[in-house]
Amino acid sequence: MLARRASAFARSFATVVDNAGVKVAAIDNGQPTTAVTFLVKAGSRYEPKPGVAHTLKNFAFKSTAKRSALGTVRESELYGGVLSASLSREYLALTSEFLRGDESFFVDLMSSFLTSGKFQRHEFQEYVLPVVAAESTAASQNPATHALELAHSLAFRSGLGSSLFASPHSHVSLDDVKAFAARAFSKGNIAVLGTGIDSAALTQLVEKALAGTSVGDVVAQSTPSTYFGGETRVESHGGPETVFIGFGAAGPADPALAILAAHLSPQPSVKWSQGLSPISAGISQGTSVQPVLLPYSDATLFGLLVQGSSAEGVKEAAKVATKALKESTGLKGDALKTAVAKAKFAAASSLDGRDGIFGALSTKVFANSDASIETTLASIDKVDAAAFSKSVAAITKAKPTFVAIGNVQALPFADEVGL
Repeated sequence: MLARRASAFARSFATVVDNAGVKVAAIDNGQPTTAVTFLVKAGSRYEPKPGVAHTLKNFAFKSTAKRSALGTVRESELYGGVLSASLSREYLALTSEFLRGDESFFVDLMSSFLTSGKFQRHEFQEYVLPVVAAESTAASQNPATHALELAHSLAFRSGLGSSLFASPHSHVSLDDVKAFAARAFSKGNIAVLGTGIDSAALTQLVEKALAGTSVGDVVAQSTPSTYFGGETRVESHGGPETVFIGFGAAGPADPALAILAAHLSPQPSVKWSQGLSPISAGISQGTSVQPVLLPYSDATLFGLLVQGSSAEGVKEAAKVATKALKESTGLKGDALKTAVAKAKFAAASSLDGRDGIFGALSTKVFANSDASIETTLASIDKVDAAAFSKSVAAITKAKPTFVAIGNVQALPFADEVGL
């Protein structure tokens, strides 16, 4: 049944390249609302200076040649729409959600930022920089976010290692933002994703919105990712004691890692039960272990985020998690079948919402690869015990990425948890 539903999903999906050279992908399942995302290769891995991508993200929906920032807000509210912008290490995403029939206005609104953004100095000083500072402060005070930022820096150094957030010492100027936007807002760097809208209709609207504009043809380039690993410790107070145990690999995402994440996850299938994860029984109350799987276009970071109220509890949980990770190379039989089923369900259920659909499409639409869930499920099904063992052994043989945040006098070092 899952395969039949996956096939139906695949048939309702279309990916095309419009006449303007911008990739367009859309799915329409008859939902009453529509969402359109302009995906731009303007993530932090492409920025020429630390903090520029974060600053550009916060310029979204400000003044353009067509309307002021206030006009954008007022007109959007008149239509009942919701606008948002987000930044990942590879992409800047501009999203609008609205009622069916209003797509012409919102596609025009979002495209105008790419084609005629004014980047005014007063908006930079009064609106953009304060939000950049507030988001950076909030991220630095969240141990989980801070740990993942440090982990990326250790794992990849430059490129994917570049932070999503501008530091207080980055000193990004308005000219820096304008120059980055001029390079990033090029046809080869833009994809348009839609839900609740026909692919042909969306393609036509994008062609109209970008026709006759000055959007360039420069394709964003970044140094191919290389995995390094390393260890760091940061003294922090006020949040949970945190340890991140990670490994990375360059190259395309390995479906075996999705199975590994499903196998190690302590999240039970039945509420109030302990679950069958090899980690579940070994962690104390008040301590959590969360698998982290972050696939990118040319690399993957996999890890376990351990948090708790006490450094002692985190240390013991980290030992249990490391042991379970290393012993996973011997996974086979029913245990492997269970992990495969959980991984397939996680992949399929992620497409129940728009965020999951856009997340699944983001890298595949630029790579011209098959974006159907059917292909994803088939790749997971093909992983047998030998292939799984080989993949896990290969990634865990690399130098680990280890981050400790909190009471560093009591939190463990990498070699104290079995790494």
